[in-house]
Amino acid sequence: MTKKQMKRILSIVGISLLSLVVLVGIVIGALWHNEIASVVSIRLLVEANAENKSAPVYIMDVKGDYYFDDFIEEGGAATDDQLIQFIVDHITKGIIPVELSAPDIGCSSFTGVGADGTRYFGRNYDFSTSTAMIVRTNPGNGRYASISSVDLQFLGIKDGAPLDGLVQKILCLAATYAPLDGINEAGVSCGIYMSYQGEEGKVVATDQATEKPDLTSTTMLRMILDYAGTVEEAVELVRKYDLHDSANTSFHYMVADATGKSAILEWVAATDETDTDGTKRELKVYYNDGDAALGEKEAQDKFQYVTNFIVTPDYYTADEDKKGLDRYAAIQSKINPDGTNTEGVLTREGALDILETVGRRKWDRRNGESDANGITVWSALYDLTNKTVVWVSNEEFDHPESVFTFDFSYLK
Repeated sequence: MTKKQMKRILSIVGISLLSLVVLVGIVIGALWHNEIASVVSIRLLVEANAENKSAPVYIMDVKGDYYFDDFIEEGGAATDDQLIQFIVDHITKGIIPVELSAPDIGCSSFTGVGADGTRYFGRNYDFSTSTAMIVRTNPGNGRYASISSVDLQFLGIKDGAPLDGLVQKILCLAATYAPLDGINEAGVSCGIYMSYQGEEGKVVATDQATEKPDLTSTTMLRMILDYAGTVEEAVELVRKYDLHDSANTSFHYMVADATGKSAILEWVAATDETDTDGTKRELKVYYNDGDAALGEKEAQDKFQYVTNFIVTPDYYTADEDKKGLDRYAAIQSKINPDGTNTEGVLTREGALDILETVGRRKWDRRNGESDANGITVWSALYDLTNKTVVWVSNEEFDHPESVFTFDFSYLK
């Protein structure tokens, strides 16, 4: 073989290899273009702070519709394993395995109204040191864009670890299926809170078993953010599904909208001592303008508040069994201390002060308590009227680098 022939063969081989690389790139781009763009958008907002035992915070702009229409059309998921399989099949394309878990979490929320009519929804997420992510979506196809908060420990990124590798960032694509609170562009906000139902020391997950399609805890919240334009629409959607709480734990919800309507959603059966069969639980809804059965103060207050115990009347035999009752009472007394502020009028600064007051670090120090959920990982004050959120990392209200304001300008 002559040198000329060899060069020609090598040239053909080189061109073939280049063509193959280009083809592979085109195929990957066609299959993963939204996922690649989402991963590339991930950036660090807050660095870890060892002195405050706080983990890093990230933000991700999700491109595309993240297949949630398909998830709903296919009947949702009744177990974490089914949800994982859907995420692996549709989002990580079978290449990256996904782990979902739900640690024991605290939390609290309240609603209120500004003197100018601005509607607020405040939320603390209490846990231990944990990496957080702000997730911004714009799915289109008749679904609402949303801004939500995610604890990446739910995706297997534990102990406050940073996202220091491509695989971890790809795992974050599943974050759209694991929101813990958020707001959509219609001004609907929702949060999820541990309810610790069942016998002492043995929490029993809600696991309804009717003919309805199925949703897990966080995917129910995602459904509300994507499809609900009002509290009533959110409740109507929830009624159509069986709830299956994740990781053998139990949750209840609060949802609010820009009109001032709010509701607490719980799944209960019998009493706490006998509530040992999650399949028998039924949805109970308590609206802010129709919750007189919950108590005298709840009857007079047009705002709502929730922590980590079931508010359904006669569920517990003693107040001592109600986890977070102290914070529940503190929120109410901060908003309406003398019984005259039944509308729940407060300022933006006043709402943030409430979140700071019941933040776990300050709360535990003031009350001499020690709790496994000893950190408020984030505080979020959602403005449902103006569709914005003030988001504070790890109770650092006085540190400008840890306080952010998000809105829907990213849609432009």
